[in-house]
Amino acid sequence: MKPLVLLDTPALYYRAFYSVPDSIVNADGHPVNAVRGVLDTVAQMVRRFDTDRVIATMDADWRPAFRTAIMPEYKAARVKDEEAGTEIPPELAVQLPIMNRVLAAAGIPIAEVAGTEADDVIATMAAQSTTPVVIVSPDRDLLALIDSTTEVSVLRPRKGGEWEAVTQADLPTAYGVPDGARYRELAALRGDPSDGLPGAPGIGEKTAATLLGNFGSLESIVKAAKAGVKSGGLSPKRAATIIEVEDTLYKTLEVMRCLTDVDHGIDLESVPNGFDRAGVDSAAEGQNIRRSVDNLIAALESVTGTGGSAPAGAPVQCGAPVQGGASGQPGPARSAEPAPRTGGAVSWVQSRLVGFDLETTGVEPATARIVTAAFVDSAAQVRTWLADPGIEIPESARAVHGITTEFAQANGAAAAQVVSELCAEFAALREEGAVVVGHNVVYDLSVMAAEVARHRPDIDFPSIIPTIVDTFVVDKNIDPYRRGKRTLIETAKIYQVELLDAHDAAADALAALDISRALAEKSTEISVLSNAEIMAAQAEWKRSQAAGLQAWLRKKGNAEAVVDGSWPMC
Repeated sequence: MKPLVLLDTPALYYRAFYSVPDSIVNADGHPVNAVRGVLDTVAQMVRRFDTDRVIATMDADWRPAFRTAIMPEYKAARVKDEEAGTEIPPELAVQLPIMNRVLAAAGIPIAEVAGTEADDVIATMAAQSTTPVVIVSPDRDLLALIDSTTEVSVLRPRKGGEWEAVTQADLPTAYGVPDGARYRELAALRGDPSDGLPGAPGIGEKTAATLLGNFGSLESIVKAAKAGVKSGGLSPKRAATIIEVEDTLYKTLEVMRCLTDVDHGIDLESVPNGFDRAGVDSAAEGQNIRRSVDNLIAALESVTGTGGSAPAGAPVQCGAPVQGGASGQPGPARSAEPAPRTGGAVSWVQSRLVGFDLETTGVEPATARIVTAAFVDSAAQVRTWLADPGIEIPESARAVHGITTEFAQANGAAAAQVVSELCAEFAALREEGAVVVGHNVVYDLSVMAAEVARHRPDIDFPSIIPTIVDTFVVDKNIDPYRRGKRTLIETAKIYQVELLDAHDAAADALAALDISRALAEKSTEISVLSNAEIMAAQAEWKRSQAAGLQAWLRKKGNAEAVVDGSWPMC
């Protein structure tokens, strides 16, 4: 049977809440960063271990009475609301029901037992499982569940989207202890201020490991200290400290010990539960978590061998056109087209307008790689691409657009193929006389140029670029003194443009398209410019804006600041 994956869900949703941008909100304006982070982690685990046997354990009581009875200070510093006794910020609390609905509909059991923490549920399931167990948690305390008699490992997140697998064989090298039981004693000596566990003052992790290595156990260390032993790392000062805090150390050890007999009510042999696709879609509706949900669905279907048609809102592979908005549904109503110029060339607004956006692996155009791309035209026809960028997608980028390295590798087309198809689209739009619109599209085009040089050096990219309208540049020209950020999210708010799924390439391209129309309505002088005139005007505006920013930065003390004013690429 496949391994059983036990999620320390509270630790994972706190990690996502504080690391994923809270600018990601649902239709009600509530952040959904924790939901996205947890769902993406689940999908990653399903793919990594090729299993849908996943259980989300929860804290029914994050400060259980049986632990605070031993040490009243246990996690006391985390209490934010004395009356409610909770540590959960309200911005996180509103996300948990959303997350639970999606997980339950996806067939992932949610396990919580009154009066216990997730750690206790995990420890019980690990003890009961007849198959290998993988515990997914950033909490090192769960390393104490590793021992030589069971196949239990702990997977801990690291920087850059990497994960560290810790098994029985890894403990001696990684922590200097032979097993989980000794690791718990090491943790008791080291202490954990965030949990209100003081440890032994002056004894850190390395010293604790040395003492345990030389004396074998906490009990033996205490006996040696009382006997006046002065070797094995046990100096008179350390011995005095250990004797002084002996009672606290044993209480800490007891507080850290996980229960292994809680009644969780789940038959581990029958996991997972039934997968309810309609229920998943219903739970995701209006929550701005579509991409993460589709990522999870695709992962589960890849393991179970089900699947078929692409899930609603999923990236359309390699440019297959679909009718509708960014989620495959009819797009919002468009404002009326301004009248054509009279007595001269047709204005840019009268051309076919096509929104364009990229989501990438980084912020530097020369090194960033394409992850997703989208073209959205005036009729709300969408073409999207998902690329395997050929490199790891950093956690900072994944936190923005939600695409993991594993998902891109499993579902994306080769980067060279995507670049070739995007170039073909640009060339066709130029031939047609269309106008490509984007917000800060200078960045996107610069990434394209670097990717073309990397994968298709035979293509002269500047020669196939059509007329470009950068809503960032035009907006700054129309309203140069407006305070606040000019990100796509904030600019969309200014012009009352709907943008529910920010950092989705299709949604961002559609929003830029709508903003360009709003800009044309706001400025008749700009709306009557021809394609050639709007390009020339933006080149001048971009140069002037860059010069102004450069002067401001130098005035603020950055004497070497240089801001590139090139157009339409930098």
